[in-house]
Amino acid sequence: MTRSEQNTDATLAEATRLGAVRLAVADIDRATAFYRDAIGLEPIDTADGVQRLGIDGSPLVELVAEPDAPAAPRGTAGLFHLALLVPGRRDLAEAVVRVVDTGARFTGASDHLVSEALYLNDPEGNGIEIYRDRPRADWPRAGDDIEMATLPLDLDVIMATLGDEQPAPRMATGTTLGHVHLKMDDLATGRRFYAGVLGFDVTTQNYPGALFVSAGGYHHHIGMNTWQSNRPAQAGALGLRHFEVVVPDGAELARVVARAEGAGLAVTADGDAARVDDPAGNAVLLRAL
Repeated sequence: MTRSEQNTDATLAEATRLGAVRLAVADIDRATAFYRDAIGLEPIDTADGVQRLGIDGSPLVELVAEPDAPAAPRGTAGLFHLALLVPGRRDLAEAVVRVVDTGARFTGASDHLVSEALYLNDPEGNGIEIYRDRPRADWPRAGDDIEMATLPLDLDVIMATLGDEQPAPRMATGTTLGHVHLKMDDLATGRRFYAGVLGFDVTTQNYPGALFVSAGGYHHHIGMNTWQSNRPAQAGALGLRHFEVVVPDGAELARVVARAEGAGLAVTADGDAARVDDPAGNAVLLRAL
């Protein structure tokens, strides 16, 4: 379902973005130290049992302690990775130094044509991507699709941006949650929910076993794949609790909620936001600016 296939009333506002990802962790002290020291996020506050970390005072990762929660079973839906978008190549190089200096290890590094990305896991196995975008004008296209690939990343070029300067201990101002990538049990139902109900545009549908959607022409705010999962998420397991989709105003939030309710989905008010689960059991927290 591309933009041209969607009813205009069912298309998200172009200014829609992501807010924060909330994770349930067994050892919150260890997880907090990792996101602070290895990733470079700043602790913001701890309220209502939630440790918030982010940049510029904006939360990007939220941690809740659930030491008695079970690990997510293999093959179930959930978080594939959260993706922190940094301003430039030098910020990627600084990320390499921070991670290596804390003894953590990367699991991969890729050139995706639209972006350059580093991959690793937090201490509890939650996937993390740290990436920078290439200019939009340089994103390759095939018809309505934005082309993406997984090619080797030239780390020498990345690291050369450091020169003799000392890396900063924290991620750069302007770092955001660029996207989340979800493990799903079925791409067709995921497409109907994220594109047909929430109103994201499908941007890439020719990547084997995966689907990518966005608002405002971005390459993707949400990725979905069935590479490791064929069952819904297990409620109450460690890992993803929810991720935020932030819309520009209350009127847009009301439109999205109305579409979800009109599709027969259960929507739960959560303060000034609303929660709805996707068909695989991944929770989306819809929030207005």
